[in-house]
Amino acid sequence: MIAIVAVLLILVLLGGSLYSFFYQKSYQRSYFSREIFYTMIIVYFGVLISFGLLYFVLSFNGVLLIEGGILQEIGVLESLAHSLYFSGVTLMTVGYGDVTPIGWGRLLALIEALIGYILPTAFFLKFWQYSAELKAEDRQKEEQRKFDYL
Repeated sequence: MIAIVAVLLILVLLGGSLYSFFYQKSYQRSYFSREIFYTMIIVYFGVLISFGLLYFVLSFNGVLLIEGGILQEIGVLESLAHSLYFSGVTLMTVGYGDVTPIGWGRLLALIEALIGYILPTAFFLKFWQYSAELKAEDRQKEEQRKFDYL
């Protein structure tokens, strides 16, 4: 019972935090871009699913993911689930070590981990560029208002 109440409280706090993050204006002007944020989520899911499907397809040709250090024969749906899980863990973190690739899967995992490190930087730079453009527009409008007064 306590666990259920704790989970519900955490979900309410998480929901409230996300709501205030997106909809409350604590500053005069927010430079947060929903478009960039949604694009980032879509790109992450696209990369995650693409690499997951790549691991899955290559598993039929001998590139396998080993779970717990033991090579096992698993079903097709289980192989798909392991591939997507491994892809997500590799993209978002360095990995947990519970599922490890062999063969060409190691190179793919390195490439995916590199993409996972580069994507946040690329989106931060895009957001920074977006913020700089908005600030430049604000300065230009302010100068135009000053010029109109004269």
